[in-house]
Amino acid sequence: MSRKPLTVIAGAGEGLSASLARRLHREGHDLVLAARNAGKLDGLAAQTGARVQSCDVSSPEDVAQLFAGLDRAPDAAIYNPSYRVRGALVELDPVEVKRTIEVCAFGAFLFAQQAARMMLAAGKGCIVFTGASAGVKGYPKSAPFAMGKFALRGLAQSMARELHPQNIHIAHIVIDGGIRSARRPEEPGADRLLDPDAIADSYWHVINQQRSSWSWEIEVRPWTETF
Repeated sequence: MSRKPLTVIAGAGEGLSASLARRLHREGHDLVLAARNAGKLDGLAAQTGARVQSCDVSSPEDVAQLFAGLDRAPDAAIYNPSYRVRGALVELDPVEVKRTIEVCAFGAFLFAQQAARMMLAAGKGCIVFTGASAGVKGYPKSAPFAMGKFALRGLAQSMARELHPQNIHIAHIVIDGGIRSARRPEEPGADRLLDPDAIADSYWHVINQQRSSWSWEIEVRPWTETF
């Protein structure tokens, strides 16, 4: 009897990662959900049958432990953590700037390195990074987030060129717009914000692309968003 596909999601919580977990669960995936505060995932884990693990993505030890705890190579690994500090450049706290880059970029490297090692040994896999419009254009008073997300995009592009020929699919998904949530609601039918379930549909499509037609990057945005 064949095992179910296995997906690891880092930065799990409410919103997009919860939609991803629910979609993958419906499609028959086993799930491992990782977050710095694992206790917040109890409800989502109950819905999806996921295993939960505490993980600070900026810690090499935590990330290594996350993957060492897997019983097999993941079929997909999704990097979804985010952190940002805003403010005028001359007033930014260097400690917060460093933390932004650690979560957005360095943690992505740690996560991807561990996932790629297991996938290369298995001969297949897909690694997906959650990007942002800040990784394509830098906004005022948002230098740290732009730095982190530009680095994330560069990591994904470099990995795609290195690993696609080795049957490891790398994808960077640019979220260009705000995501609808309980804290960020809108009236039905307005569609000025991205529906997290609709974003999850796009991730599912990318994860299942046939390798003769892999995308390394896609952008998703509401139809009313300017660009």
